[in-house]
Amino acid sequence: MAPATAPAKAPAKDPWDLPDVSGLVVGVLGGTGEQGRGLAYRLAKAGQRVIIGSRDASRAVTAAEEIGHGVEGGDNAECASRSDVVIVAVPWDAHAKTLESLREELAGKLVVDCVNPLGFDKKGAYALKPEEGSAAEQAAALLPGSRVTAAFHHLSAVLLQDTSLEEIDTDVMVLGEERADVEIVQALAGRIAGMRGVFAGRLRNAHQVESLVANLISVNRRYKAHAGLRVTDI
Repeated sequence: MAPATAPAKAPAKDPWDLPDVSGLVVGVLGGTGEQGRGLAYRLAKAGQRVIIGSRDASRAVTAAEEIGHGVEGGDNAECASRSDVVIVAVPWDAHAKTLESLREELAGKLVVDCVNPLGFDKKGAYALKPEEGSAAEQAAALLPGSRVTAAFHHLSAVLLQDTSLEEIDTDVMVLGEERADVEIVQALAGRIAGMRGVFAGRLRNAHQVESLVANLISVNRRYKAHAGLRVTDI
């Protein structure tokens, strides 16, 4: 009797084979802030349906009209409930309170945390370390019913909002626990001209990604720049 042969291994998945995310509705909590407005503008310009949220619905509606490209505005709860993917772009000091208040609306959603816990003193910016380890891990702890990822930390709000720029030359580090969720966020980043979404590990590695923003702030001050990141050899 001939020995049994082991089944052939399936070919490795191409890491750049990402899903079509063009039909997803993207919400941006903190969408009236500089980073939130910039992300909303770039994603909407790429053809994504975008809703921005704020504690003040009228403020969000006004900001949405200013951004254009079909962006809609509402309060944070409406933004969260109407979106498939929700980007958290609120200030660090409002992070926990905002997410706690939206636990029900964010249940079952893919949440993308882009908050950088930073402090500032006369020496410049420095990283803060939350009790949970990072802003993303805090979000995961506060939102047990959501799928939490981390991305969009290192983007210049100035460049994001600069309508004269057709492309932004940078990579987006994406972290998360589930490959399918990470790939959705990578694909969203790739919708913005000039960007790539790059897998950068699980959420336990989010602290050093968030912290690197303090270094970029130092770079920008010294060189009068809006520095981003590129990952080589991939």
